[in-house]
Amino acid sequence: MKLVTIFRTFNPAEAQLIRSRLEAAEIPAIVTHETAALTTEGYSMATGGVLVQVADDRAAEATALLAATDSPADEPAN
Repeated sequence: MKLVTIFRTFNPAEAQLIRSRLEAAEIPAIVTHETAALTTEGYSMATGGVLVQVADDRAAEATALLAATDSPADEPAN
C-alpha cells in the first residue's frame, strides 16, 4: 500500500480536522510532519507542511469527499 498526500497545510489542527472528516467517512488517514510543525518554528515550511495521507486506492474517494465538504452549498445562509 502506497500513501498519497491529499491535503497539505501549515496548521496541525486543520490537518487533524481533515483526518477526522475522512475517518468519519471510514477512510483511514494519517497526519505526518505534525511534530515538526509543533516543535520548531519555520521547520514545517522546510518539510513541506503538515500532510494528510491516505492509501492510494482511496485517494480519489477522499479528494472527492473533501471537495464536496468544502462546497459553498455547505455554508449556512445569512
